[in-house]
Amino acid sequence: MILTDELYDKFIKLIYNKTGIHYEYNKKYFVQKRIEKRAEMLEISSLNEYFVMLKFAEDVQEFDQLINDLTVNETYFFRDFPQLRNFAEDVLPIFERENESRKKIKIWSAACSTGEEPYTLSIILQEILDKFDKWEVQIIASDINTEVLQFARMGIYESRSVKDVPPEYLEKYFTRRHDKYLINLNVRKPVTFKRINLMDEDEMSNITGCDFIFCRNCLIYFNDESRKEVLANFYNSLNSGGFIFLGHSESVGRISSAYKVQRIGDTIVYSRPK
Repeated sequence: MILTDELYDKFIKLIYNKTGIHYEYNKKYFVQKRIEKRAEMLEISSLNEYFVMLKFAEDVQEFDQLINDLTVNETYFFRDFPQLRNFAEDVLPIFERENESRKKIKIWSAACSTGEEPYTLSIILQEILDKFDKWEVQIIASDINTEVLQFARMGIYESRSVKDVPPEYLEKYFTRRHDKYLINLNVRKPVTFKRINLMDEDEMSNITGCDFIFCRNCLIYFNDESRKEVLANFYNSLNSGGFIFLGHSESVGRISSAYKVQRIGDTIVYSRPK
């Protein structure tokens, strides 16, 4: 099967228009192999025929499956630990003091992949918040990839995923089953998994009242235009004074001037102005 530059351009524009994910031409081999895989499984002999099916089919299931194959999901518990430490030791105590009477916290883990990040956040809240059981805690975990969400709901992980979990947390919040680790119920309980396309304004607008949004190492796959759209929708999802955390190579300030930039602890953080 042949994927010409012209047809490749059509594929990546279709993917971008529907998801905001932008693939450069140096990703052609990566994208082509996954397109070929799907076409072969459907016994379609022409990549152009497969493109036409994706573009005009009323059933979006096949497009979702292609996106599942294209999206990379590299993560583990307590990833980017310095940033999580800043959240836990510097930012969260300020939030706790300011919301002592309200005792409600809502976090959105966008692009949550296989679930390690939202479960990590659940552990952090239980360790840091005073009288955690008195708090109303909601963690929304979303991704565009339906397969990783299904995996995340199971809450069962290989040893590689828990390699950076402190030993005392591993014993306290996980149950070992042979060579795998099962997330305990108290960690899973606050977390709700949803499929959300970050470029779908209707889906994004359903998430409101967030105190914190984590969207780490996701916007690197978007171009500036789609990043602006996503950050604008995140802004609307945040409460006044709410914080957003991106990956270490991503910057809110370069894309949007709507957020307040401040230093808390040793880290620059971004928030929706009060």
